[in-house]
Amino acid sequence: MTASNNSGLVNNLKKAGIFQSERVENAMKSVDRGKYVNYDPYRDSPQQIGYGATISAPHMHAHALENLAPFLQPGMKVLDVGCGSGYLTACLAEMVGPEGKVVGIDHIPQLVKLATDNVMNDRPELLESKRVIFVLGDGRKGYPEEAPYDCIHVGAAAEKMPQDLIDQLKSPGRIFIPVGSNSQYIYQIDKDNDGNVTKKSLMGVMYVPLTDAQKQLRG
Repeated sequence: MTASNNSGLVNNLKKAGIFQSERVENAMKSVDRGKYVNYDPYRDSPQQIGYGATISAPHMHAHALENLAPFLQPGMKVLDVGCGSGYLTACLAEMVGPEGKVVGIDHIPQLVKLATDNVMNDRPELLESKRVIFVLGDGRKGYPEEAPYDCIHVGAAAEKMPQDLIDQLKSPGRIFIPVGSNSQYIYQIDKDNDGNVTKKSLMGVMYVPLTDAQKQLRG
């Protein structure tokens, strides 16, 4: 599935039934993927962005936004682990609106710079207003300085459920995370009002591993 422009890409995803929410559609149409990916940005496939990282296929970003939508209401706070090119971070910021906040974290300094530069070139007001901040750090440990979060998106596959991220989730709150090594699945982790945690497998996937910076750079 490919398109000649960003609007066509989003329309294709909607026709394919990847998402139903008008809020997701508006967010994805307001952030042009072509400004975050150099090669074939409107094809529904993952792309290399350098430093051992990839940007997920657009349909996976659409799945993530749709799944997290109840916890991406105006004014909510989000952690985006493995912010990469900054594309999904900007989409998340669109969902939570001017009163919300999204923290994008990556452990590769060059990717933090890439994400910052991309958002500054596309939507500078997101950075200037502090609706989006990018930080350098080990996303497996979350970012306690800004916790708790209404929801957390993880863009690489964890070997096991990262307890630090669950601990930094609000009650109620939700995590969208790929888990596994040889066999990977997207899990929806929900924390209810009383702090009880439930985990639900959504679909099989293949993501790059959520690892340390040295391993990632070695490939």
